[in-house]
Amino acid sequence: MSSENADAGREPEESLVWDVVVVGAGPAGASAAYAAAVAGRRVLLLEKAELPRYKTCGGGIIGFSRDALPPGFELPLKDRIYAVTFSLNGKLARTRRSRRMLFGLINRPEFDAGLVEEAQKAGAELRTGASVVRVEQHGPAVPDRRTVAVVLAGGETVLARAVVGADGSAGRIGAHVGVKLDQVDLGLEAEIPVPATVAEDWAGRVLIDWGPMPGSYGWVFPKGDTLTVGVISARGDGAGTKRYLEDFIARLGLAGFEPAVSSGHLTRCRSDDSPLSRGRVVVCGDAAGLLEPWTREGISFALRSGRLAGEWAVRIAEAHDAVDARRQALNYAFAIKAGLGVEMGVGRRMLKLFERRPGLLHAVLTGFRPAWKSFAGITRGTTSLAELVRTHPLAQRALHAMDR
Repeated sequence: MSSENADAGREPEESLVWDVVVVGAGPAGASAAYAAAVAGRRVLLLEKAELPRYKTCGGGIIGFSRDALPPGFELPLKDRIYAVTFSLNGKLARTRRSRRMLFGLINRPEFDAGLVEEAQKAGAELRTGASVVRVEQHGPAVPDRRTVAVVLAGGETVLARAVVGADGSAGRIGAHVGVKLDQVDLGLEAEIPVPATVAEDWAGRVLIDWGPMPGSYGWVFPKGDTLTVGVISARGDGAGTKRYLEDFIARLGLAGFEPAVSSGHLTRCRSDDSPLSRGRVVVCGDAAGLLEPWTREGISFALRSGRLAGEWAVRIAEAHDAVDARRQALNYAFAIKAGLGVEMGVGRRMLKLFERRPGLLHAVLTGFRPAWKSFAGITRGTTSLAELVRTHPLAQRALHAMDR
């Protein structure tokens, strides 16, 4: 359904108001725009950058990510992973293998662009180079209480019945909603082109290295003739994180290859009491601080929360008064907390365990077959951390012990 067709039969003044405006065209925003457009609503997707654009991201697509994609979406996979090498700060390396694919690897520019294209096919309109400076729900720019004003750089105002914020953890919409964050980590990454002989050694296999700082780890993700090499640790020791990346690259024998891209990014997790909405505005993905606290995996959280945000934004847009809009926003928050929120709670506890006993975690994953099978199930999307803790007594006892 095109935006032109959606205008048919509407009053002239109403045609100036979008049903749903989505701010940010990453996986969360594109998913929200797709969900709202598929429901037959007029959707505007705003993105401040020009697409495609690079994003610091490992690019791992686990089972939950695949399940949340639009029907028929073809993943632009650069590699399919069947093996994982685990190491403990460069030592005690052991490789575990699977006959079935564990997960896939993508480059974010291609992946994000494909999701945006799906949203456009569903009827959403895309505007790039559109930087949002603020959102207003009261005041002279807002014609009535059913409308939200999205003010762009340069002074243009876009009106909507509902707004979805998917503009990242440092974006304007999260600030408007009042999102609160309680875990901030620094990720550093290098995209390293390598010769075919080196690329062949990594094909179908990733490396996960439990790092020298509490809660830190590194990764090598092969993507054809390029290796994505990165590390992540708690913010506060940028120099130490940089040293870890440099040492990691050196001991992998990759120091002689010039990175095509070197980048950094802060990941931010929401606090338990952080709001997910304000009036007719909801947030999702990084803008809401939604990601897995232990691994800092964010793509599946972005896709799933974006889809929910788009679906509930449709209901908010249909609400005729503030009470009904608030009810729909609370229903969205409940849906997030009942699913992703539970997973985040378990992830926080896993992070505490990992920070205190990385060697124990390494030994269990590499030497205890049920633990490896559980890891494989999580990557394939057949189970989750929350489900494992709920159903496995050993996992429950380990986490309870760390809580004391």
